[in-house]
Amino acid sequence: MTDTATLAGLDPATLGDALRVAGSTGFDRWQDQVRRTGGCSDPIHLTGWTLAKDKTTGETLRHYSTDTEPDGRLRVACGNRRASRCPSCAYTYAGDTYHLIRAGLAGDESKDIPATVRDHPRVFATLTAPSFGPVHNRPDRGSCRCGAHHLDDDPALGTALAPSTYDYAGAVLFNNHAGELWQRFTTRLRRELAACAGLSQRALAAQLRLSYGKVAEFQKRGAIHFHAVIRLDGPDGPDSPPPSWATVAVLTDSIRAAVAHSYTTVTVPAAGDQPCRPFRWGSQLDIRPVHAFDDGSDITEQAVASYVAKYATKAAESTGSLDRRIGNREVLDLLGVPNHPRRLIEACLDLAPLYPDRKLTAWAHMLGFRGHFSTKSRRYSTTLGALRQIRADYRAAQERDALAEPDTVLVLASWQYAGHGHTPGESALAATIARDLQLNRETAREALHDQLALEGAAT
Repeated sequence: MTDTATLAGLDPATLGDALRVAGSTGFDRWQDQVRRTGGCSDPIHLTGWTLAKDKTTGETLRHYSTDTEPDGRLRVACGNRRASRCPSCAYTYAGDTYHLIRAGLAGDESKDIPATVRDHPRVFATLTAPSFGPVHNRPDRGSCRCGAHHLDDDPALGTALAPSTYDYAGAVLFNNHAGELWQRFTTRLRRELAACAGLSQRALAAQLRLSYGKVAEFQKRGAIHFHAVIRLDGPDGPDSPPPSWATVAVLTDSIRAAVAHSYTTVTVPAAGDQPCRPFRWGSQLDIRPVHAFDDGSDITEQAVASYVAKYATKAAESTGSLDRRIGNREVLDLLGVPNHPRRLIEACLDLAPLYPDRKLTAWAHMLGFRGHFSTKSRRYSTTLGALRQIRADYRAAQERDALAEPDTVLVLASWQYAGHGHTPGESALAATIARDLQLNRETAREALHDQLALEGAAT
């Protein structure tokens, strides 16, 4: 159904295009395609065909061609993880991240993670960036240094109190090297764990494995920090229990020691007018045990997985930056980028010639950060690729079940890329489809929650 209230608010050109699409003979099939993409806002267009034949008889069992589709194209989801670019595909990505993180906390037999992993020591740690100068904030007590009591949505939050002295160059160089700093942290953490047990590195590996899943988040000031689930396993990963000496307290103390150690430093050499900068984690370090159920004292598995999944679909655009690469400085004026993220972007462009190997121009829209937003250690849990493959296998099984003789079927196919996106009218209609799907998901989730609550009360 077309949302007439939404269409009524469109400009005449977009409304005319939406009415053209809605009145076309292929509109029902177009809607079906968009629903199958989950309401994707920037679908990939394909042209081509697929043919299924019986190997023994040569009989054509099925033939599909995009010639019969609206505009002669098949639309498939873009798969972009950014909520600012495609909310529907970001929803799928967030769901995959949730299951990946939660499986590493609660176990999931379908993903080869035993439920006994729940008994392993695990914490939720947040490692932050150091200070690059005072910014407008909301302290727990009193007012901001500027004397104001900022509201939660105040655009001044996170911006520099004194832009002329704020270290914008240091901020983007820290972001740019944050991945290396994390790597040094995990290396030092293993050494600290070995020291706690009085073991060598080799002896530690025979008893214990460090596993983690993490996500990057931009603070309002534009500095990157990491949220990480850190878990201790036996030598074979989640299938084996850690040694008895490996406790939550040992893990917590080791994390604090690793963050504070001088080894956990990345030094950026001097270049041009820039001084040598040794980067370390900021003083704000939060470490909390993860509990299976809510006991009112610490965070739960579900809360941690939801939190990580939420930030897996966000990037620097949450600071006022852009969600795509910047071609030139003029675009900052055209798109009205706020002053604080603008100066961070300009710092990237200014520093790029001094540090050519750091690709600061390419990552200026990310305020210098060039790492993956969501990463995990090898044995923490399943992988995003595996979760996507499960969906692909499910769809393939549906296709095979529709054929009479699946073991004797030969499938031939030819596909070509034919563009992407929607026309303005299609975008408006696709947005209403995406909202309908979101509402259906929320309704189903609430119904399941109510059912589980009733079952819990009955027991």
